[in-house]
Amino acid sequence: MKIVSALFAGILFGAGLAISQMINPAKVIGFLDFAGSWDPTLGVVMIGALAAAIPGFALARRRPRSFLDEPTEIPVRRDIDLSLVAGAAIFGVGWGMAGFCPGPALAALGTGEPAVLAYVATMILGVALYRALPFKSPDASKPSHGRSPR
Repeated sequence: MKIVSALFAGILFGAGLAISQMINPAKVIGFLDFAGSWDPTLGVVMIGALAAAIPGFALARRRPRSFLDEPTEIPVRRDIDLSLVAGAAIFGVGWGMAGFCPGPALAALGTGEPAVLAYVATMILGVALYRALPFKSPDASKPSHGRSPR
């Protein structure tokens, strides 16, 4: 049942990304281009995502276990450190330059576009390099999720 649920959630998420045009780099770059011909339509998508997520997190906070009987794990860390800021900056620059972030890029793999394939390949390479190199944050060993305080 867990695999079927994960497959359904992945298909639903991917379909939502495709329908909302989040897999279209030109649409994403248009949304991020505040100084040029800004396209605010992806803001509606983000508001819709928040409208779905907020009640979901509220429900999850009240339940010790998920509907599939897995422990409920909600992030509890709220500290802002150099690693978080640097990671967010790298993510933002990459998103603005390529017009992709990881979820939409994986959803766009089905298009077979060379730019998508290159983005996903470099994303995988970046993850592999991070895991292989010794410059991880000293807090990397701390768990970043768990039961949130009530």
